[in-house]
Amino acid sequence: MSVVVLIGAQWGDEGKGKITDFLAEKADVVVRYQGGNNAGHTVVVDGVEFRLHLIPSGILYPSKLCLIGNGVVIDPAVLIAELENLAKKNINTENLRISHRAHIIFPYHQRLDLYEEERKGARKIGTTCRGIGPAYMDKAARTGIRVADLIDPEEFPVRLEYALQEKNKLLNQVYGAEGFAYEEILAAYSKYAKILEPYVADVSLIINEAIAKGAHILFEGAQGTLLDLDHGTYPYVTSSHPVAGAACLGAGFGPTKINRVIGVAKAYITRVGEGPFPTELKDDIGEQIRTRGHEFGTTTGRPRRCGWFDGVVARYAARINGLDYLAITKLDVLSGLENVKVCTAYRYRGELITEFPATLKALAECEPVYEELPGWLEDISEIRRYEDLPANAKNYLERLAELARVPVAMISVGPSREQTIVRQNVF
Repeated sequence: MSVVVLIGAQWGDEGKGKITDFLAEKADVVVRYQGGNNAGHTVVVDGVEFRLHLIPSGILYPSKLCLIGNGVVIDPAVLIAELENLAKKNINTENLRISHRAHIIFPYHQRLDLYEEERKGARKIGTTCRGIGPAYMDKAARTGIRVADLIDPEEFPVRLEYALQEKNKLLNQVYGAEGFAYEEILAAYSKYAKILEPYVADVSLIINEAIAKGAHILFEGAQGTLLDLDHGTYPYVTSSHPVAGAACLGAGFGPTKINRVIGVAKAYITRVGEGPFPTELKDDIGEQIRTRGHEFGTTTGRPRRCGWFDGVVARYAARINGLDYLAITKLDVLSGLENVKVCTAYRYRGELITEFPATLKALAECEPVYEELPGWLEDISEIRRYEDLPANAKNYLERLAELARVPVAMISVGPSREQTIVRQNVF
């Protein structure tokens, strides 16, 4: 039995979908434990690209049981569209299960998300306006509607009516906007309920029974450590907990069952949205990395901000998540650069600091302290053994491991499943 938690060790978009897909081959169960359709995983299999937002990447293997945990907030329309798109590509989704405790996103969540971003103006968070934050707000306020409620034809109309009374009042009196028609949402979501009901199950029970039987289970988080609600660059964070500890809460199993935690990090670093970014590159090299790395959001298409690898961030992510190994992605993107830089520390008000600061004010004043290393000019996309990598590429990887204080188990040298170098098996 092996229980592995896979998390993003940066600001999200690290390539977790590709690594999840690769590891899923040896897993029996793959579980998504937090976030919503504000996240996206792009996986390439045999030249075919799959863009997933809610369904675990393991769905691309016919024999894997794929679970959406209680910690996820679900937009039924998006989930159903995803199921339909997979069906068009001949992917069987019968092995998908959805927790009856997961919360549902409604149109009023999306509208409130948009209006609140507009209201903040220059202080906006940079959300995807998919309704994720407002849905988690309702969850915390104990006014949310869960999957179990949605599929109950007696309970759902009552809960929806109450929710709409409150949300329409808020939309009218605070934002000066029109509310939503009860009958329209009831009709649409009742249809969604019928489509999704066959997938609904007690996901926590399934997971714990699988653990008891000695199954290999892979938990995948969305976003990344620096977007965590508690441990990220608050308030420019997501509304859930992408860190490893949240897997237990978001799926319903005990922390003593976790065997290994894997942190996924790009060979450089990116972020989307607002907030300080110490190693951000606003020059030609930054644009080259963005273009070569196809750094545009899976969910929104927004261009990602690109920068050099940040060792301070890597050490912080290792500490917060208890990382056992790193999986480094997009190493091939750096090929062709004569020199590459890594950030080893920050300079803050004349002082050298090596730990990630707690406030945005402090982070905004931090200047990266760089170490320059020789780059490599060779195309590495066809290399499958660590020993065959250029010497400078191996030196670079070893330096990243030293900075993070975590060994590198896997290296991705391209988007396809087979473009992966394995140094350490994690299952």
